[in-house]
Amino acid sequence: MTTAFTHRNLPRLLLQARESVMAHTRPRLREHALSDQQWRVLRVLGEHGVVETGKVAREAFIIGPSLTGVLARMERDGLISRARDPADQRRSVVEATDKGMQLVGALSQTIEAHYAWMEKTLGKQSLAQLYELLDKLIELEQP
Repeated sequence: MTTAFTHRNLPRLLLQARESVMAHTRPRLREHALSDQQWRVLRVLGEHGVVETGKVAREAFIIGPSLTGVLARMERDGLISRARDPADQRRSVVEATDKGMQLVGALSQTIEAHYAWMEKTLGKQSLAQLYELLDKLIELEQP
C-alpha cells in the first residue's frame, strides 16, 4: 500500500540542497583536514570571537556530547583554545587561535566566491528571496 502525498518532501529537499552546496565546500575543508562540524565551529568563532560553549553548540547545530569531542580534537590540533568564562566560572568559552583564524580567512574566500557565483547564476534577487524564505520557514517552525 502506498500513500499519496500532496506536497513534496521538504526535509529531503532541504538536505539535498545542503549537500549540493557542501559538495563544493567539502573538498576545501578536507584539504585542511577539517570536518563539516569543525568548520561550523570555526565559522561561528570567526563571526563572533570568544563564544560560550552552549552558544557554539546552538549556532553550529552540534549537540553537546558531540561538541565536546569536536572541541577536544580542535584544541589538540591548535585551532581553538578553551577557558573558563571570567564572568561565570561554571561556563566555558571557546576562541579560535591564530591558526584557526587563518583557516577561517582562507576558507571564507573560497566560500564567498562560491556564494558570489550562486548570486550571479540565480540572480541577486532570487538568492535574497531564498534567504528570506528560509528565515521565514525557520521562524515559522520555532516552538
